Amino acid sequence: MNPGPEPLQQDPAAAPVETDAAAGSERPHGGPSWLLLAGVSLVVMLLVRGFLVQSFYVPSGSMEPTIEPGDRILVNKLVSGEALRRGDVVVFDGTTSFAVADRQPHQDDGLIGRTLADAASTVGINLGEQDFVKRVIGLPGDHVVCCDAQHRITVNGTPLTERYLLPGDKPSELTFDVTVPAGRLWVMGDHRSDSADSRSHLGDPGGGTVRLSDVIGRASATYWPLSRLGGFDTPQALADIPRTGAP
Repeated sequence: MNPGPEPLQQDPAAAPVETDAAAGSERPHGGPSWLLLAGVSLVVMLLVRGFLVQSFYVPSGSMEPTIEPGDRILVNKLVSGEALRRGDVVVFDGTTSFAVADRQPHQDDGLIGRTLADAASTVGINLGEQDFVKRVIGLPGDHVVCCDAQHRITVNGTPLTERYLLPGDKPSELTFDVTVPAGRLWVMGDHRSDSADSRSHLGDPGGGTVRLSDVIGRASATYWPLSRLGGFDTPQALADIPRTGAP
């Protein structure tokens, strides 16, 4: 999976000139050139991408109906780590947690390659990195189980009412009983029957959980297509479940 639009410029032809009598020539005066403005715009976009927000293109349906295939989403990079809550939709680097044999991380060699990769990611172009988007179900120390007698997932003994699931999907066809290790998360897609999430990696290092340090940020909104413009809610009932065990 993985990873839209922006900028403006001044017409240099409209800039006034003055005559340098000593040299007998004309020299431009007044205002930066379009090239400088373009350079400043690029630097600002890369700084925003690096520290505040990043755009991702989502090619799969594992988070339907919350995120549809082809959606472009904005990710708030200021919300990650210990600031995350149960129910948050997050984007994370799954290189170490969700090893996928037929998808390799995109490699960029040299300064030019890295610069092009940064610019492409800024506008939401999918470069094939191992980035995933899922919903946080279990925080560090949580006991996550599937399922109770009503076939509901429970977190610390509290059954979940998951209204965000794709209609017709069960909470999980696979049973599991996991205590989330310190510094890690248990994540699942909203389209449970079509999501390779923590359940699919129970036998991998980390038992299917994702390191907090691998979280890029919290998905805040879909911005394209415009017909799907809107933010993502964090279910309060899920966020408010009391925590137990290691923080």
